[in-house]
Amino acid sequence: MMRATFLGAAALTALATLVLSACTNAVKPPFDEGVCYYVVPDPEGEDGLRYNVVGRDLPQLETCFAELEKMRVGFLRLGGNRREIMGAYNGQFIFIDATGISVSRTLDGGRFFSMARTGDGRLAVPGAIVRDETGAPIAVAAPPDDAPTTP
Repeated sequence: MMRATFLGAAALTALATLVLSACTNAVKPPFDEGVCYYVVPDPEGEDGLRYNVVGRDLPQLETCFAELEKMRVGFLRLGGNRREIMGAYNGQFIFIDATGISVSRTLDGGRFFSMARTGDGRLAVPGAIVRDETGAPIAVAAPPDDAPTTP
């Protein structure tokens, strides 16, 4: 009985070590304070990625979102076809696609949905978007009826 308990504990320890080693091998972005990167796949780059500086001394994550979205739209206007791009800011990956913007601490980790696209393609905080009965975005919500008015 004691031998079975020991083997079970050893197996659990081995499994925990394997899981933790998988987490430590996850691709993580650089942590350069205030630097926004456009990230592209590059087989010869570090971790298979190349980091191109888009902006420096940016005060917050949302400012990096704006810089990356401006760059993405600029490329599309010039005839580009990449609608999904990836960036990085302060140790977080940024993913911009047709649904909006999400962030993650690792390349393959879980993503936190940060901004959503409105019906006309603009970006807004998810709670501010009005949706129709199918769940499709219509527009940004109007101010509440009891909002203060300016004199």
